[in-house]
Amino acid sequence: MASIGRFQKGEEIFHAKVVDGELYRLRGDVFGSPSFDKRPTPRKGLRTLVPVAPSKIVAVGLNYKDHVRETGKSLPKSPIIWFKATTSLIPDGAKIELPFPNHRNDYEAELAIVMGRRCRNVTAAAAARYILGYTSAQDITDRTIQAAEGQWARSKSFDTFTPLGPYIETKIDPHDLTLQLFQNGQLRQNGHTSEMTFNCFRIVSFVSTNITLLPGDVILTGTPSGIGRIQSGDRLEVRIQGMAPLVNAVK
Repeated sequence: MASIGRFQKGEEIFHAKVVDGELYRLRGDVFGSPSFDKRPTPRKGLRTLVPVAPSKIVAVGLNYKDHVRETGKSLPKSPIIWFKATTSLIPDGAKIELPFPNHRNDYEAELAIVMGRRCRNVTAAAAARYILGYTSAQDITDRTIQAAEGQWARSKSFDTFTPLGPYIETKIDPHDLTLQLFQNGQLRQNGHTSEMTFNCFRIVSFVSTNITLLPGDVILTGTPSGIGRIQSGDRLEVRIQGMAPLVNAVK
């Protein structure tokens, strides 16, 4: 496998391999040993969905050193984690809706881990065997609520606050990727996954020692410096090296 997407036609939802823009429908379980059709599936009438339907979204905060510096906080000694509501997920092309447009609402481009197997108490050395792949994400945040409440779940869990996709990349080195965010065509974030304090394998190990991870679960791995405010009419694009861009407008 390489690029895997999730699509809908009518009432039917299915995964497919994406090769040079062509879709090859998956037969079997994406988390098992799937096979793929040899003939492409026509794209007409298809809708691109979020690439997985997770039981939970685990988010990691303050994981890029330059982002920690811009917030004025100290480097954490272990990953800071919280949950985001799965109802906050939207796919590539969907619109981000701001429930309180008078608040400060920020973009945060992130690399997301997609789990491929049930995972409990694994070491960092073994973590790669439990990961299906990686995709692009945003952790949209209502800063006004975050600052007022001192906890992060509500401020980051509004409907549409977790764009994810468009595809899962199964053959990629998560620790050697550029990570960029463009706002209306202007580069705002420009980081590299090597700058993480806790890399993807250490994050999976840490989370799995506390919480059982299931196939399809998503872990957001943090954002680099350059976070900024969004408003209605903005076009946000996450570009991670080797991945299709994740593009969402704001309303």
